[in-house]
Formats: sequence, structure tokens, C-alpha cells
Amino acid sequence: MKTTVFAALVLASTLAAGTAVAQPAPFNDAGVTMGHWHLISKDVEANKKLFTSMGGKLFLPGGQPLMMFPGVYINLTLGNEKGEGGSQGSVVNHVGFIVNNVQQRVAQWKAAGVAILPGTNNRLDQAFVETPDGVRIEILEDRSQSIPIRHEHVHFWLVDSEIPKAVAWYAKTFGGTAGFRNDAPVVDLPGGQMRFAKADIRQVPTRGRVLDHIGFDLKDHPAFIRKIEAEGIKLDEPVRKSPTGNVITYITDPWGTRIELIERAPLTQ
Repeated sequence: MKTTVFAALVLASTLAAGTAVAQPAPFNDAGVTMGHWHLISKDVEANKKLFTSMGGKLFLPGGQPLMMFPGVYINLTLGNEKGEGGSQGSVVNHVGFIVNNVQQRVAQWKAAGVAILPGTNNRLDQAFVETPDGVRIEILEDRSQSIPIRHEHVHFWLVDSEIPKAVAWYAKTFGGTAGFRNDAPVVDLPGGQMRFAKADIRQVPTRGRVLDHIGFDLKDHPAFIRKIEAEGIKLDEPVRKSPTGNVITYITDPWGTRIELIERAPLTQ
């Protein structure tokens, strides 16, 4: 089937006011919504400029840079760590936004100094952006979209035999809906779609790379942790509260994607 209508339904109330006031999409029945990408930037200022030029809003919770787009936050630092290696070659090959008009957005971003890569086979409804340290971002088009840009997907590259297992794992663990987009398997979650593509060889884990992990926001952190531990999923570290009041822990999926599980404190500038 084509891309499902889930995104329009779950995002309508949160995106209507536009990028500047966007919040994560509403939680699903499992108390989960797409939360963030976490980059370990080598050049934070260059990344801030890039994402601001693309329509992101900068927050500084606890003094740390956080970019906000409809449907996703993008963290730019992780302590004093520096990532090594872009997204290509890792299990999360790239991430994606959807815009209301690719060519208009491309022209706007180019004028602001953003380097743009053409779509596959020069498709006009697709383009790519790479961050200064190698995180690949696919840009796709939805002409019916009422806002300039929103988060759309995380694209995993796995060996063929592992894809059905990953689809089932993400659907069960996070309460997602498994389906297909252009005959390729996906799992729909509020605020984003998990997509799965075939890789010829096993890709490397995300931890320690520039795109170190992805994150899901939780409605009830303790209840969700009890659920996944009962399913046999082990935490990478004990649950803790961050200096900004977020309740967090991490897990790693069976294919090497580091995942933050967070119940977020109210976000302030």
C-alpha cells in the first residue's frame, strides 16, 4: 500500500500552528510517540545553522542545543563525546523529513547556504541533505501538507532475513502498526515511520557514531519499562533523571540501534 494516513491523523492537532510551536505527536495506545534523533556533532554551530535554515527552532534546555521540528527533536551534543562516522554504513542509514514542495524548499535552503544533493535519478519530488558530519537526511514531498516541513521517517538497513524480525519487534515493543509503503515494510508510530530496506551485509551499530541513537517519548516511563522488561528486553543502564528533569534510560535493539526511552519534562527555552 502507499504511505498510510496515520501521519495526517496523529499530527493534525499538534502541527496546525506550524513549526515554531510544534510538539511531538500524541501518544499511541502503548504510550509512545516519536521523540528525537541524537547527534554527537563535531561542529555544533554548523549544525545549528543548518537546521535553523531548514525551519527548526532552537531551544537550550540546561544550556544544551536542541532543535525542534514538527514531530521530532534533534539533540546536537552528548556530554563531551564526539561521534565518528556518518549515518551511511550504520544500521540507521538515514532519517527523513517531508515538505510541502521540494523544489521551493530546496531553493530556499540553498539561498541560506544549505548544500543539497539531488533526488535519486534526479527526481524532483526528492532531495537529500547531509549534515556537516555526515548524517544523511532524505527530503520527500507531500503537496497536501499545510506546513513547510515535518519529521517523516527513520530508515533502517538490515540484511534481508532480519527485516521481518525487526518489523515485528518494533511493532510489538512500541505499539506500532506494521504495513507496507511502496511494497517495502514499515512500522507506523505517532510522529514517524520506521522503514526497513535490504542491506547486502550487516551494518554497524549506531552507538558512538554521529547519529548515536534515536529516541521515543513515553507517557508513563515506569509502566513502559515494566512492560518491556517483562518481554525480556534488558536496559543498557539504570533509569535516571537528567539535570533538566527528564526521566531516561536506554536499550539497544537486536540489530544495533541505540534507543533512548524518555519521559520528557516540560521544555523551556
